[in-house]
Amino acid sequence: MMNMLIFGPNGSGKGTQGVVVQKRYGVPHIETGVIFRNNIKKETELGNKAKAFIDKGELVPDALTVPMILNRLHETDCKSGWLLDGFPRNLSQAEALGEALEEAGMKLDFVIEIILDRETAKKRIMGRRLCAEDNNHPNNIYIDAIKPAQKDGKPVCRVCGCDRLTARADDQDEAAIDKRHGIYYDKQKGTLAAVNYFRARVPVIEVDGSPGVQEVTQALLAKLP
Repeated sequence: MMNMLIFGPNGSGKGTQGVVVQKRYGVPHIETGVIFRNNIKKETELGNKAKAFIDKGELVPDALTVPMILNRLHETDCKSGWLLDGFPRNLSQAEALGEALEEAGMKLDFVIEIILDRETAKKRIMGRRLCAEDNNHPNNIYIDAIKPAQKDGKPVCRVCGCDRLTARADDQDEAAIDKRHGIYYDKQKGTLAAVNYFRARVPVIEVDGSPGVQEVTQALLAKLP
């Protein structure tokens, strides 16, 4: 059994590497956003309470979020372990989760941290380009390994050659990106503070997120127990 947390800033490839870890250990990759949506859709007691905050544009309190997460971790598919992604986002959430796991008798085996500097992470987000033929074709003007190809002096999809590449509006919203990264890179109260909270308690596997996807995957697999 392996119980794990994974951290990494937006743009670090955390989601991609999370799938690698999930397959390595045969455990569910649990994203907190999905937990919220499922609880609200099923109209659970916690989901209804959370929806009331969301509808008012307020953050869902940890007192609701942590029990929802624990309920998910107790489900049958988590008997062999789990990989939790997207929580905690700050120090207070880390403390609340740590205490809840201890009370529930759940051992956290280790934490994965994908390290990427803030400027590179921002460029990767803003460099994403969507192919009109298939949004899953990877194109990013700031990543050499997946840069769009050139045809007649115009960027085209590196996979299929489609000449209709676009950028998502939210990927170009610098203020929103800076706000998310501001929370993540905050070592006093933000996500990096949460990483350090667990660093004092369990092993933290650090992986450099700056190389290409395959190189990061190889480095991660080499470090996993």
